[in-house]
Amino acid sequence: MGEPTVLFVHGALVRDGAWWWAPTGDLLRERTGIASHAVALPSCGETEAGGGLQEDAAALRRALDEVPDAIVVGHSYGGTVIAEAGPHPAVRHLLLVSSYLPPVGASQGSIMSGEPDPVTVRPDADGRIVVDGYDERSFGARFLQDADAATQRAAWDRVTSQDVRAFGTPTSAAGWAGVDSTAVVCGDDRSTTVGLQREHAARATRAVELPTGHHPFITRPDLVVEQLEAFLRD
Repeated sequence: MGEPTVLFVHGALVRDGAWWWAPTGDLLRERTGIASHAVALPSCGETEAGGGLQEDAAALRRALDEVPDAIVVGHSYGGTVIAEAGPHPAVRHLLLVSSYLPPVGASQGSIMSGEPDPVTVRPDADGRIVVDGYDERSFGARFLQDADAATQRAAWDRVTSQDVRAFGTPTSAAGWAGVDSTAVVCGDDRSTTVGLQREHAARATRAVELPTGHHPFITRPDLVVEQLEAFLRD
């Protein structure tokens, strides 16, 4: 078996996956020589066709069709995309970062419905969903409190609207089931509670807890790469 490709699936309400994953992808290539690719999500306006959860899952399946062997890394909503994509023969391992392993029938909206302080969203003029009540400072304080100001500013510039179907469509598959997986629980996450992270992490093959905020692949890429390197030693 040759070296796998790493496919990154980003979270909700942001665009430009290549930027979000670059610190981890660059360090991974430096240490291992392994290539990575960020999947463009139609629901976030990253493709002309657009769409919701099902189209995001189809985009992931198309990326998997192009490689013989893959490690798929999902962040937050990205785990729901992985679930909906269903089983695929190219998937060797899954890494879920502050993410979800939802059962069939769960939607992103229902997953978050029990959170004590959910991220506030509203419909925009086009009927899409956008974050509500945030600016550069408050967004940075909640999602990237362990990053510097320049990184927080660049992240805020990449916040975008998203198709409502990404949040309301129930999953029809559990692509994580039967696949070797590691769930990363982010202990200092101010976006997703540790309790919800642990609930989903319990469905993974194994779980680790890291002392980071919601985006360790930006703030502590070394810790995320360590988890990927563990797969390579199997």
